[in-house]
Order: sequence, then structure tokens, then C-alpha cells
Amino acid sequence: MKLSMEQELLIKSVRDFSEREIKPIAEDYDKTGDYPKDLVDKLRKSGLLGCIFPEEYGGSNIDFLTYVMLIEEMTKYDMSTAMIVGGTNSLTGPLFEYGSDYQKERYLRRVCEEGMILGFAITEPDAGSDPSNLQTMAVLDGKEWVINGTKSFISHAGIADAYIVMVRTDKTKGIHGISALLVDADLEGLGLGTYEDKMGIRGSHTGELVFRDVRVPKENLLGNEGDGFKIAMHTLDGGRISVGAQSLGIGQRALDEAVKYSKERVQFGKPLCKHQGIAFMLAEMATRLHAARLMTYDAAGRKENGEPYTKEAAMAKYFASEAANFIANKAVQIHGGYGYIKDFIVERLYRDAKVLEIFEGTTEIQKIVISKNILQGK
Repeated sequence: MKLSMEQELLIKSVRDFSEREIKPIAEDYDKTGDYPKDLVDKLRKSGLLGCIFPEEYGGSNIDFLTYVMLIEEMTKYDMSTAMIVGGTNSLTGPLFEYGSDYQKERYLRRVCEEGMILGFAITEPDAGSDPSNLQTMAVLDGKEWVINGTKSFISHAGIADAYIVMVRTDKTKGIHGISALLVDADLEGLGLGTYEDKMGIRGSHTGELVFRDVRVPKENLLGNEGDGFKIAMHTLDGGRISVGAQSLGIGQRALDEAVKYSKERVQFGKPLCKHQGIAFMLAEMATRLHAARLMTYDAAGRKENGEPYTKEAAMAKYFASEAANFIANKAVQIHGGYGYIKDFIVERLYRDAKVLEIFEGTTEIQKIVISKNILQGK
């Protein structure tokens, strides 16, 4: 695929930023599990947060395919940082698609111009893969919604400036009784539960949000009452393409490291890459990565062109995430004992890769989405 001059310059700028700002500190944040606040402050100034939105709101109006390439490039250096950029852009999407003029001015403009961090709160202790079972309630009291409930596994918990929160506003209407509310992080009654001590992506905070009589202005309803499930599913469609991009970044870096090591490491009198077993392993890694890239770029292009992309996004997320896990696993294998210690980046890539098969819908959920679309003739 031949890139335009503009795409090459944008990718180079992200690569330079990553080399300068991310690479020196990524290992430290992985060890400590601390949130990279200083790095996020630099991201706020970089223009990458909110880069896919129109210039009229302060965005850079980067097309979605180029954006996917930027996320892919950044993930090669650190997936946690790429998640901050990817999450903010993807999760701000419903604000652009469904937000009122007031909401866009208050929130979307701040994302684009100030680097405001948004979180997306849908998962609950008993509503993970089945969001239709969410129990967090919002009751209209005069001109305010009053929220009570708990959200779990929320990215940017305690870090985000505001959250898009999925709540149940009508118990009698099933998925049509779910609505979306914009909730400022500093509202009284919004507290933090436990932070999760994760296997990977340790520089990206994940935790609980606890709502105790949190009062939100009526005008913070996103879309119409009952639109929440539709908004959530639409958001996940775009987010799955971002996960595909992160998968490409993990896969490419793992392959690059495996190729480099296999050329340098000598066993039985010749470099590892000269042994057919290793060479074939590299060939399969490269082939799966290439297929994953084509699928992810295709889904991104469909989204950019306004074509249906739900099925293609699910396919890209499913295939690319499994490809990333396969490639990271083989990269560790090629490194042998060295791949199992933290001195080599493939150890971190292996740990980071696993979540790609879980968040934004597990592999099994992607198969449900794909099969439904096939059976409906879409």
C-alpha cells in the first residue's frame, strides 16, 4: 500500500514522538503500574487526542485509515499509551455522532483543543459481555438525572475528566430502556472503587466507578432516552477497529524483534533464522500479520467512506487480536529463555497482547456479531 506524503509525514511525527517521549519510560510504567501523567500532559499538547474530529471543533480532521496507522505505529512502542490516544478518539465518537450542539461545545471541543480525557462506562460486575443486563439506574428528578450503581473494568477510571455512562432509565423496556449520560468526573457522589492490578497494559489505569446519588443535568442525556444500547454498539464498532490497529502494532513489533534476534543468535553453528523450523515460524507470523493488516485497513476504509462496517470491524478485531497473540507467543519462543525475562521487550508484548482478545468484546462475542450479520445477509 502506497502512502501519501501527508500520511508519511504524520506517521513519522508519531514515530518521532514515540521514540522521544514514550520509549524511554514505557518499561518503568509497566513495572510500577503508575499512570504516565507527564506523558499524558504531552499528549494533550500534541493534538493526537481528538485528532479524527473536524477542525471546527479544534480537531485535525485526520481520516480514519490514517488514524489507524498512527495507532499502529504508537503501539509498537507502548500499547498503554496507544490506548490513551485510541480510547479518547474512539470513545469520543458517540459524542460527535449523537451529541447536541451544547454537548459538542462543552465536551468535544475540550477534547480536541485541551486534550480532555473521556472515559466510557458500560461494563458492570454482572454485565460484561452481556451489556443488556446492566443494573446502574438513572432516575429523572426534576431537571436532573440521579445515578446509582457500580461500573467495573473502566479504562481511565479516576483519570478521565468526564465519562459517557450507560444507565438504565426504564426497567420495563429491555435494551430500549438503556440511555447514555455525560458525567463530569468531579460530581459529588462519584467515587472510585478498586484499581485492577493487571497482567499487561499496566500504564493504562483500569478500575471501578461507584455512583451514589450522582446528579447530572438533564441536558447531559446523549441522544434520546433509550438510545444507550444503540450508542454503545456503534461505539464498540469503531473501537474494534482501533483494537485491530493495536494488534497490528503489537504483532509488527514482536515480528521485528523476532527477526532481529534470529539473525543475531547463533546455535548449532549458524544463526537461528537459518534453521528451517525458525524460518517457517517467521513466515507464518508475517503472513498472519499481513492478513490482519488488510482486514483492519479495509474496516477502517469502510468506516471512513460511510459504508456498513459492523461485520468487518468484528472480523478485523477477532482475526488481528488472535494474530497478535500468535505472533507474540512465537516471538517469545524464538527468543527462548531470554524471551521469558523482562530484559527483552517480547516479554511485555506477550503480556500486553492477551487483552486484545478480551476488551471491546471477547473473541467469542465477535463470532456472534459476525454470524448474525452473515445470517441476516449483511
